[in-house]
This record gives sequence, C-alpha cells and structure tokens, in this order.
Amino acid sequence: MQDIHPIYHNTFGFAFQWKRNSVKDIMKVQIVFRDTGLLLSKEELHQFSKNIKYTKDNSTLCKDCTNNDSCKALLVDSPAKQITFAMNAKELAAVEDLVEGTLFQMNLDNFLGGLCSGD
Repeated sequence: MQDIHPIYHNTFGFAFQWKRNSVKDIMKVQIVFRDTGLLLSKEELHQFSKNIKYTKDNSTLCKDCTNNDSCKALLVDSPAKQITFAMNAKELAAVEDLVEGTLFQMNLDNFLGGLCSGD
C-alpha cells in the first residue's frame, strides 16, 4: 500500500494511482476488478462510464432474468476497442459504481486541492 494512492473501492474492485510510475502514466488510474487491471486516463474513465451506461440502458435481455449470477450476457466495451467485458447485471452495477465513484473522488480531490491552493 506504500506504492499507491487509493482513490475508491467497493466489494467488486478498487481504483488507485501508482506513486512511482513513468511520466506518461502518472496521471492514469489503475482500476482492478475480477482478474483484470486497467490503466486508464481520466478521458478513458469517462468513456468507460459511457459504455457502461449504454449497456445498462440498452440491455432488455437481463431485466427479468432469474439467473443473474451465472449468466454473463451483458457485453460492455472497454476503452480499449479490442476488449469487451462479459458481465451479469450485478457485476454491471458494481463496475458502474466503481467507475463513477472513482471519477467522483478524483473530481472532489481536484476541487479541494484547488480550494486549498487558492486557485
């Protein structure tokens, strides 16, 4: 935990920034859920959030499903065009909370940092 700055977590995953990383990656956020880690810029996090909302809003398939835990019928595009995540409704809600909570915390930290520095 000494090498990271925790940002947000829930029961599905967590988000953090590395303390020591290359200059190009210092502003990126590591999102970890299931067996996956994504190193994303803030813009990519916003795109992932949009992708999650799109899947959630356009998936009538899982609205009345009683087999939520084992079925992974929801496909969520990642910010990397080659990668799509197969999820169930519970996982979709959890990853949405993870991404939205991370963005909220980053914006709050930025706002509070601006207040403290007089910007």
